[in-house]
Amino acid sequence: MSDPTSTIKSVLSEYFDALYFCDTALLQKVFHPRAIYATADETPLLYRTMNDYVPVVARRQSPASRGERRNDVVDEIQLAGDNTAFARVRCSIGDKDFVDLLTLVRDQGTWKIMAKIFQIKAREEGAR
Repeated sequence: MSDPTSTIKSVLSEYFDALYFCDTALLQKVFHPRAIYATADETPLLYRTMNDYVPVVARRQSPASRGERRNDVVDEIQLAGDNTAFARVRCSIGDKDFVDLLTLVRDQGTWKIMAKIFQIKAREEGAR
């Protein structure tokens, strides 16, 4: 069996690529089909299934097409066992920075994001 942390880092790299390029095929590759997407930064609390979330990404203008600089960071990965992990990651889209708390599961030997709970942070003037 390969190193789970290395494999999870690869999934996270594809996750960042999916967001940067608005690549819905890649997004669906890294997320479990029954994953949830949520934030309490909206009122009422925003909750989406993958069937709801993928079309939202498909409608976006990609950060890549706007020439945005990438700001992808993996802060930590914690393994809870052989089939469950947690990752705290950060990225930027437009004028917002995001802190994503991702729960991953290993389903049929493949790591997938099962839950994305995120915090939106307005970028400070001059930061980048």
